[in-house]
Amino acid sequence: MTEQKTSPEQTSTEQQEDMTGKKVWFITGAGRGMGTDIAQAALAAGHAVVATGRDPEKVTQAIGENKDLLAVKLDVTDPSDAEAAVRAAVARFGRIDVLVNNAGNFYAGFFEEITPEDFRAQIETTMFGPMNVTRAALPVLRTQRSGLVVTISSTAGIAGGEFLSAYAASKFGVEGWAESLAPEIAPFGIRTMLVEPGFFRTELLTPESTSYAESTIEDYAERTEQTVTAWKGMNGLQGGDPAKLAHALIRLAELEQPPLRFAAGADAVETFEQRATALQDQADAHRELSSNLAHNDA
Repeated sequence: MTEQKTSPEQTSTEQQEDMTGKKVWFITGAGRGMGTDIAQAALAAGHAVVATGRDPEKVTQAIGENKDLLAVKLDVTDPSDAEAAVRAAVARFGRIDVLVNNAGNFYAGFFEEITPEDFRAQIETTMFGPMNVTRAALPVLRTQRSGLVVTISSTAGIAGGEFLSAYAASKFGVEGWAESLAPEIAPFGIRTMLVEPGFFRTELLTPESTSYAESTIEDYAERTEQTVTAWKGMNGLQGGDPAKLAHALIRLAELEQPPLRFAAGADAVETFEQRATALQDQADAHRELSSNLAHNDA
């Protein structure tokens, strides 16, 4: 693996490959699922890819050998891992053009039954994880005065639902963070894009990615059994094609002004529309009461 002690400031042109016409994609969670598809699509489009995961060998096996591929160890919950991975990327390719925060997992269950430890673990991976990696990459992007930060969120970051309290909390947090980050870094030529997939045929519902809370409260038992059975039955049958989403992201990354949010899938578009309607209905429901809460100073 590439030596990771070189800082961006110390990197020499001799260490870097000829990057004429290529962009450098830095992708987390690239060892399986959607991350693998995004990495393969970026390579097929002629770009260089820094593909990260907890086990770099598994990352290379999943994506396939390629001269423009660098596999790097990265646990997104470890800030020092993120900093080392960014150094390795710059040492090999000289820059980072597109950062894709994709790594994730899923702790499912009713709020009362998810342990505090598991709830925090969800937040650590799917909210603080993207923050750790982005914080490590931003000095490079600011120096370049260019770059795109893509964060894979979820329709669960637009609309919550039962059995999703931990996951939705992390994704709602990611939505607020990325939306607030956008104007902070726009003056440096850095753009952000949130991607909200609906149900895609990824590995999110596999035992490797999903942990179900232990059923301990009788009041929830029947609904827990029904939900777990339904979700396990859905695994491998989701309608969305992650390879098509990966190619869509390549297209969107080429835009001068990528969208702040991209609804990924027809079901995601429907979620956006339903949420917009619900918010408008809630604004209208008590408009007079809401609008008459100011001080009577006049």
